[in-house]
Amino acid sequence: MDTARIVSLALWPITVLMIIHRSLILGVNGDRTDDFTPVYNAGLAFLRGQAVYGENYNTVDPHYLYPPSGTLLMAPLAYIDPERARWLFIVVSVIALIAAAYFLVKLFGFSASSVAFPAVLFFFFCTETVSHTLIFTNFNSFVLLGEVLFMTLALKRKDLWAGVPLGITFAVKPVLAVLLLLPLLSRQWKVFVGAVGVPLVLTALAWPLTADPMDFVKRTVPYLGEARDYYNSSIAGNGAYFGVQPWLLYVLRIAFVLMAVFSLWFLYTQYRRTDELLWMATSSGVLLATSFLVLSLGQGYYSMLLFPLLMTVVRPGSVMRNWPAWLGVAGCMTFDSFLSTRWAAFGRAIEYNKVTWGWSLLMIAVFCVLLFRWLDLREQRATVEA
Repeated sequence: MDTARIVSLALWPITVLMIIHRSLILGVNGDRTDDFTPVYNAGLAFLRGQAVYGENYNTVDPHYLYPPSGTLLMAPLAYIDPERARWLFIVVSVIALIAAAYFLVKLFGFSASSVAFPAVLFFFFCTETVSHTLIFTNFNSFVLLGEVLFMTLALKRKDLWAGVPLGITFAVKPVLAVLLLLPLLSRQWKVFVGAVGVPLVLTALAWPLTADPMDFVKRTVPYLGEARDYYNSSIAGNGAYFGVQPWLLYVLRIAFVLMAVFSLWFLYTQYRRTDELLWMATSSGVLLATSFLVLSLGQGYYSMLLFPLLMTVVRPGSVMRNWPAWLGVAGCMTFDSFLSTRWAAFGRAIEYNKVTWGWSLLMIAVFCVLLFRWLDLREQRATVEA
């Protein structure tokens, strides 16, 4: 029996048990943060013709922030009681995660019977990002599935269909909007039909059915643009929590944007034609990690959207083949808590900074790898010309 077969036999029971634990035990138990109840209440208000966007945004409780199109998609959950609706949402989220792992493995050339599938599933469910998505009962699982389906269909040049999963995620939360740069660069214009058309159609359907649609524009959208100082691992949010000077936060945000611009330029010029999968998966990671850091809101469980970037480690030329990058991954994805009863201030600093530091280190590692490759290429060209 070969090594891969032995590892697969060992991983499957451990992975299945972990999936059950994360969903049936931790997910059903829940936690002090509850992302599902605001969604359920908004869906119920929508069905009853009541106001949806009348929350007090001055509290630190989870708020309902989905647009009317997202309300329309979530509203059917309110036809059943809150507890069973939440259980159903957890079950469907687990199915979405398993499907995302399956399509990600297939995208990188592995079969479902290979050791890659249980290995990817094991990694998924041992991370903080997946665990807290299930515990808090958030929509992120479906966003990840939409991202992987978009990449799969776009690489197969099924452009009209490729935009549909993106469009569905945009209708609820537009966290993947930065990925539209990829079909723009590759001139896959048909992707935009589904990506833009689906949320527009859903918005047109939901707008007249929502009691207070303009409140989303007048109240919720401005709130989304604010860098809140709680449950926010972006540079602005983290800096606001720790009282960092605003000028330094601007410098850091500009620095990461410049690193991203160089990285995207080099990836496009060097890899788009030679390894399109590596280009797309790496560029998506750069775009998303940068958006988490420099925009107003970056929450730790967004990190699951970086899974395609991490999966590139199996391909030659990957920017993930170095230990600093994986130290960054550990920072933004570890399920461990660093809060300490003995060294309270130190533990608190590590715990509340680990996601921001993890994203930052990952971006710096990717930038440095690509910078060194560019310098090597420049030196080789100078040698040839001499």
